[in-house]
Amino acid sequence: MTLTAEPKLEVATHCPYCALQCGMTVTGHTVAPREFPTNGGGLCQKGWTSGSLLGSPARLTSPLIRVDGELVPASWDDALDLIARRLTEIQAEHGADAAAIFGGGGLTNEKAYLLGKFARVALGTSQVDYNGRFCMSSAAAAGNKAFGLDRGMPFPLTDLADADAILLVGSNPAETMPPFMQHLRRAIDAGGLVVVDPRRTPTAEQGSLHLAPAPGTDMALALGILHAVVADGLFNWSYVDERTRGFDAVWRIVSRWWPERVERVTGVSAADQRRAAALLANARNAYILTARGTEQHASGSDTVSAWINLALALGLPGRAGSGYGCLTGQGNGQGGREHGQKADQLPGYRKLDDPAAREYVAGVWGVPAESLPGPGRSAYELLDALGTETGPKALLVFGSNVVVSAPRAGHVADRLSSLDLLVVADLVLSETAAMADVVLPVTQWAEEDGTMTSLEGRVLLRRRAVDPPAGVRTDLFVLNGLATRLGQPAHRFPADAETVFAELRVASRGGLADYSGISYDRLRAGEALYWPVPGAEHPGTPRMFLDRFAHADGRARFVPVEHRGPAEAPDAEFPLQATTGRVLQHYQSGAQTRLVDELNDVVPEAYVEVHPDTAARFGLANGDWARVTSRRGETTARVRCISSMRADLVFLPFHFGGKQRANLLTNPALDPSSRMPEFKVCAVNLAKDDAR
Repeated sequence: MTLTAEPKLEVATHCPYCALQCGMTVTGHTVAPREFPTNGGGLCQKGWTSGSLLGSPARLTSPLIRVDGELVPASWDDALDLIARRLTEIQAEHGADAAAIFGGGGLTNEKAYLLGKFARVALGTSQVDYNGRFCMSSAAAAGNKAFGLDRGMPFPLTDLADADAILLVGSNPAETMPPFMQHLRRAIDAGGLVVVDPRRTPTAEQGSLHLAPAPGTDMALALGILHAVVADGLFNWSYVDERTRGFDAVWRIVSRWWPERVERVTGVSAADQRRAAALLANARNAYILTARGTEQHASGSDTVSAWINLALALGLPGRAGSGYGCLTGQGNGQGGREHGQKADQLPGYRKLDDPAAREYVAGVWGVPAESLPGPGRSAYELLDALGTETGPKALLVFGSNVVVSAPRAGHVADRLSSLDLLVVADLVLSETAAMADVVLPVTQWAEEDGTMTSLEGRVLLRRRAVDPPAGVRTDLFVLNGLATRLGQPAHRFPADAETVFAELRVASRGGLADYSGISYDRLRAGEALYWPVPGAEHPGTPRMFLDRFAHADGRARFVPVEHRGPAEAPDAEFPLQATTGRVLQHYQSGAQTRLVDELNDVVPEAYVEVHPDTAARFGLANGDWARVTSRRGETTARVRCISSMRADLVFLPFHFGGKQRANLLTNPALDPSSRMPEFKVCAVNLAKDDAR
């Protein structure tokens, strides 16, 4: 008799990487694209190879405990017992805020929700934040000011396909999310794609107009284009009168930023500024989209406000077929900031310092409102305080690799090493996990159920497709196990994702990000549900602001902002500016993609893009190893001479570890509103690395 293998189950799910959340089918460890609105049946290289991580020999399959300086395997009970005991001891000696939590924008909604609840209820600490603070926080702050609500894209991504003109600011989706580019095809073919980026990226190559401002001058450029809109008679007076407030205060600033003045500051010609204004104003449908390149600055929230002001002056937001949106980067960057793992927020996008919000959420959690701590430190401020006299002495990290991804990364590593207890839950031994006292092996995307909220505000069900390796547990299991050991009732911290989501629905009810009408059953049935969904029969809200904005009077707000420039200017010691970003083959800190041979073979090491004349000026040639130095540290990278680069700029990808960490250089100067660090520009020097 011949035995045939049981066929593997095909499961429709979503990609583990960016916020595009491309539709895919998983069969065992094999993935294939499927038709879904965001990706239209396509995948990028990262998506195509994502299945290899499911069987990677680099996977952690046993808890690890540090003994005599070495990480050695341990049982789950021993690991969780040790963590709970040390947390109890540390908090007893130093207070509740001596324990801290650091989460991630790639965690599911269920994990983000339970992580915030665990911090505030099981630990009673205010010290919780997440790496989304490093990504979307400036756009969120600006969106809240302008519209009264932040949803990255307040319209479906597919709406972009009907646009005649799109202004894309600080984004390179041709590399970071390639399937996105199909939605720009009409604008590209119509000659209406305008790309703002100091580099001539693959995305800029497809634009009809590339505006390349000096690093840190995006706000001045936005002011100049807005000046041109008004001066050239392109201003939408009726829209501004009927749907907005505050333009007069904005014009008092913008009137001083005529395009010729802006040209002297940014390097972008006055003619190109006026051409961009005309392209947007004369289009039947137009959009302005911002991303990390214009947001990751110490003035990032004001810079985004400047671009939103331009959108409002053109009458784009809240109009069918046009609008403003932010391109969220991390897989659940949108949902991750809505449900409580951010230092100042409660579920449903409620504010932690709002007495009514505290009362409601505490009631859902079954605890007194007064027991909930107040707002804590933002992400970098939290990391900077670790191990100090007044800072946390213990840190639990879920879904983040801060040793690579945080600004001033060498200093952050020093702070981690000063802790009394560092616990990291991860699927591989990342650079951060390698420093931990306890490492917990947890499931990844295809091994668990959970919901994600894409860049367009659509809530998606990511289904379990395969069994995790023996010895691996979910993050929800970890939180349940720790909470019960800390004296919490088990039912307060469920380990089942659908049960957690049912509670999240209740906790978010009535909030700005209202998920109360979303259920796993509706998602399983294939409904396209964009929040807010305030009832079980509600169809969701794919397009926001069509009738009114979320401010009490229904009007959007112009926000007056003034150009300030980068926090750190070049000088004789550090004469160049450095900017960082992503490449096609890698994702975030690279902890996962650097383990995929097909990706790592293409980009196996850090590199620095330099104009050939600049390279020669510093005694470098293509292929040399260079030392790139800033006031905070030094990294090594292979020189790539790129003739389209600005002569005053170098570029480094941030996906690499060790001495190749780009974030050893970056400036932790913080935006006063969003607390976003200035990742995108810092002063550097170049030299040949004679040691290589």
